[in-house]
Amino acid sequence: MRTDVAGRRFRVDDLDGTAEIAAAVAEMLTHGDLLVLSGDLGAGKTAFTKALGASLGVDEPITSPKFTLVREYVGRVPLHHLDVYRLEDLAEVADLGLSELLDEGVTVIEWGAAIAPSLPLDFLEVRLDLVEDSPDARHVELIGVGVRWGRLVDRLVAVLAAGGLQQAEEGRC
Repeated sequence: MRTDVAGRRFRVDDLDGTAEIAAAVAEMLTHGDLLVLSGDLGAGKTAFTKALGASLGVDEPITSPKFTLVREYVGRVPLHHLDVYRLEDLAEVADLGLSELLDEGVTVIEWGAAIAPSLPLDFLEVRLDLVEDSPDARHVELIGVGVRWGRLVDRLVAVLAAGGLQQAEEGRC
């Protein structure tokens, strides 16, 4: 049974704000964790993953896995970066070996909402959306799915607030 937690949304004014959120998320990650990135095209899903990887100690450049589907990086925990935008069928998810990747480290899936029925029941969805009034601003929403991430989202919000980043007020982003 899926247990979705109400999303916690932030407005960031630039990529540094996105990186701040990614760093806070990285501090909570452990082997087996899954992040699902969704949102507008060009809103910063790969930029979020780059910042996340840097916070996990990945030294090599992180690039979009658009055409390779899966890229792997070495850091504090192994980081598996997937892009499922081009998958045409949920049956193709089995070919990715997702359960094996989850056993080996942290997995980030760009456009993961498209394969939601194939995902485990515990993950963090990070939704990145463009903001109309600024070309650099983004809304970043953290949505905990499942028991573990439902609890961790509240901790993430507290960590981000302690660092000076406040939640966006509904209708005021």
